[in-house]
Amino acid sequence: MPPNGHSSPARAIPALSRLPRPLYARAESLSAGSWTPPHRHDWVQFSYAISGVLGVHTAHGSFFAPPQWGVWIPAGLEHRVTTSMRAQMRSLYVDAHACPWAQSRCRVLEVTPLARELIKAFCELPVEYPEKNSAESRLVGVLLDQLAQLPEVQFSLPMPDHVRLLELCNALMHSPDTDASLESWAQQLGMAGKTLTRLFQRETGLGFRAWRQRMRLLASLEALQDGAGVTQAALGCGYESTSAYIAAFKTLFGQTPGELFHC
Repeated sequence: MPPNGHSSPARAIPALSRLPRPLYARAESLSAGSWTPPHRHDWVQFSYAISGVLGVHTAHGSFFAPPQWGVWIPAGLEHRVTTSMRAQMRSLYVDAHACPWAQSRCRVLEVTPLARELIKAFCELPVEYPEKNSAESRLVGVLLDQLAQLPEVQFSLPMPDHVRLLELCNALMHSPDTDASLESWAQQLGMAGKTLTRLFQRETGLGFRAWRQRMRLLASLEALQDGAGVTQAALGCGYESTSAYIAAFKTLFGQTPGELFHC
């Protein structure tokens, strides 16, 4: 069996030693359970989900892109990409010199309607599009300007470095519907509740309840994408009240589950 519990073979990573142009595009149809081994490259990557939910995992956390959002991956950052369900993905590889404004951290960005149409138009260009003062190079310039302005959204799940706290977070992610309290987790870890509270905030930047809520909401994306109803998704990720789940979902994602997935 492949590493990390995957039952399907790893997805191939393009064997590029350099980009043929400052901007390079890939369009992929990903099967359920698609994954890549950890890797890094010398250029920035922006992976955008037309359908499906992309997961980008780094040593510092996991970043999720439901439809019409994308993950910005800095050059040189080791990462792996997963999809639990079938997905349509568009990836842009950007020469680091072409985006000096880029931040050196992984981010989830909202793909605006204009950026979406520009990406679609760019994907139709030849790989070695004309440069200098050509219509194609001007399109690239406008697209890069739009990428620089995409709004960031908080679809990330920061992970701790502390070994025992990391074990706790992995256990919660494995069973998002568990309702064990922070105090009971503190007892299992052999520490005081206040100590665990301070440690959680220091390691993840979020309080325990805020981290668990974000984790549950992110976990529910895959169920919704797979066709689950809102009530089923809510119960599966640990919510007893569908209305509370919908309210929390809209606070994080800016839309209700029905608006985001048309369910």
